[in-house]
Parts: sequence; C-alpha cells; structure tokens
Amino acid sequence: MGLLTFSHIAISCTDAIATEKFYTKYFGFTRARVVPLGDQQIVFIKLGQMYLELFQASAESPVPPPTNDGPQYPAWRHLAFQVDNVDAKLAEMKDEAKIALGPLNFDDFIPGWRTVWVADPNGNIVEISQGYVDQENPPQLEDADINSRIPEAANAP
Repeated sequence: MGLLTFSHIAISCTDAIATEKFYTKYFGFTRARVVPLGDQQIVFIKLGQMYLELFQASAESPVPPPTNDGPQYPAWRHLAFQVDNVDAKLAEMKDEAKIALGPLNFDDFIPGWRTVWVADPNGNIVEISQGYVDQENPPQLEDADINSRIPEAANAP
C-alpha cells in the first residue's frame, strides 16, 4: 500500500465565519487555504496535520441537531480534542461553550479521564477530553466480533 494519511473532515456550515472563529479561537486551528467558487468559498483550516474543510450550507438540515454526545443513528458522532484540563477549557470558552452533555468522569475506565461534549456554531458535537490513554494490550479484532453485530452476516452463505 502506498501513502495513506488522514486528510480532512468537511463541514457544511450554517455560518462558515462563526465556525472558523470557533475552531481557531478554542482549538488552535489556522487558515490554510481559501478556494473561491464564484460567490462562495471553501476554507481549509488546520491543526497540525488535521484539516477541517468549511463549506457554507446551501440548505436547511432535514433532521434536528444532535444532542448529548452526538447522533445515535449511523453518522459521524462527534469530533474530539484532548486538553490538559476540561474545566479550564470550559472557563476559557465561557458562554460559547454550549454544553450538550457533561462534564463526566470516566475514572472507572481510565483514572483521570474526564469529558464534556459541546455544540459548535452549527450544532455539531465536539468532545473535549482530558486524561485518555491507550489500552496497553487491547484485544485484537476478530471476524466473529464483526459478524455478531451485523444481522445480515448471520444469514450470509
């Protein structure tokens, strides 16, 4: 396999300017490129090697905005960022932190793991977390793990 790296996440924005300000102000993104498209533009913002591609939405959402930690139906559930201190980040964001869920402690899983979910200017859910660490030796994925969760797989020839 040749080169494979994560490229970007595209967001259709109710207010692309407010979205860019939110991610630059609170998560350190910077403007990387602007692509003009007639009377519209696509704005790429980046944090390290992670890009968000911002489009101005041209239609209303057919579903209500997500709540809690994101949609419960098949979709991208949320974006997540690690910080040193969730409470300090919330204090920095003040009224712009539209809390959807939490803050919650997950010490039963990882000591010091704490998370809050907030809505960005478009209503997309953003997780802000502290203290997450990888599991030392996670179990390997096996075909049986996947097949047990997909009803059609049980009936496949």
